[in-house]
Amino acid sequence: MVNINQLNKEFESRVRLGIMSVLMVNDWVDFTEMKTLLEITDGNLASHSSALEKSNFIEIKKEFVGKKPKTSYRVTQIGRKAFEEHLAALEKLLGK
Repeated sequence: MVNINQLNKEFESRVRLGIMSVLMVNDWVDFTEMKTLLEITDGNLASHSSALEKSNFIEIKKEFVGKKPKTSYRVTQIGRKAFEEHLAALEKLLGK
């Protein structure tokens, strides 16, 4: 029997799944690249990334390159472990 409570509610959104999936295979990803890869709006990316940061699943780095602001993201060790556990629970649910 599979317990769906093993799925992490923080990853229920397709946008958050997308953010985590991109960050699991990349070191740092900047705002524009993430937005383009996921085909989402600025506000959507900002709100979902902020929620993932509050859960300590991702790190957000804000800096200036020249005079332009640059926001980048990367997954934390806590986030990597939580996402791997979430994926394992999904695979178990699917019987894999």
